[in-house]
Amino acid sequence: MIGFIGGSGIYEALPLSNVTEHEVSTPYGDPSAPVTVGEFGDTGTEVAFLPRHGPDHQREPTNLPYRANIYALKELGVERVLASNAVGSLREDLPPQTLVVPDQIFDRTKHRDSSFFGDGIVVHQPFAEPYCPHMVDHLHDAASEATDADAEKGGTYVCIEGPQYSTKAESEFYRAQGWDLVGMTAIPEAKLAREAEMCYATVAGVTDYDVWKEDSEVTLEEVLENAAANETAIKQTIEHAIETLPDARECDCGHSLEGTVNTPTDAIPAETRERVDIFVGDYL
Repeated sequence: MIGFIGGSGIYEALPLSNVTEHEVSTPYGDPSAPVTVGEFGDTGTEVAFLPRHGPDHQREPTNLPYRANIYALKELGVERVLASNAVGSLREDLPPQTLVVPDQIFDRTKHRDSSFFGDGIVVHQPFAEPYCPHMVDHLHDAASEATDADAEKGGTYVCIEGPQYSTKAESEFYRAQGWDLVGMTAIPEAKLAREAEMCYATVAGVTDYDVWKEDSEVTLEEVLENAAANETAIKQTIEHAIETLPDARECDCGHSLEGTVNTPTDAIPAETRERVDIFVGDYL
């Protein structure tokens, strides 16, 4: 099963058949919405869709149920996750309505739970490559082949806390670091997907120039207008990526927790073991 997490502007599932809705309860609360599961196209591939902010965009970035969302997809059998994000551009040559498949993240968040673990179990998860490299390549190829949009591969997504947009000083600082995109939802979603041993990559739709550009003051109206314009290209990208995705995973994401548990099994509280069994049960 393939998961699709829709970001701002993507609140409805892809064209699926034999659709069912799953209300999944997790140890981390309820996900953003019931998960829509159905068969995609002629391939019969099962796809699980989850709108990140809820069906009516009721949830703001800091307090999104990221852990519940990833847990729910894991419980349903998802192994690979495609996502979308609405982002601001930190580069002149990445104008609004450009698609970008980033390969790096810089975390500027402050108030988010970024791990499934803790409470008696310590797990040190490698995260040098925050997006699955094979999925980055595949998603960029899909964007290039299936859309008329300009599609860029690679780049750093700096994830800020929000819900406020950047100050000019912050925006200029991000540009000075050589970063490419600014958004509010890459973290902890990417970290949690790695802890869940899922392949994970995102297609980011540029909606604005943040506030660094002369005479550019990012507004919600501009963001929503360009997010709507990006919606078709993002869905075309995701659909083509699903249609052409190899049956087998070609990466190490499926066993990324191997050797990462730093706590002896007999020292982990029983309640904690039960909570995280879906992730590390095979390693304990």
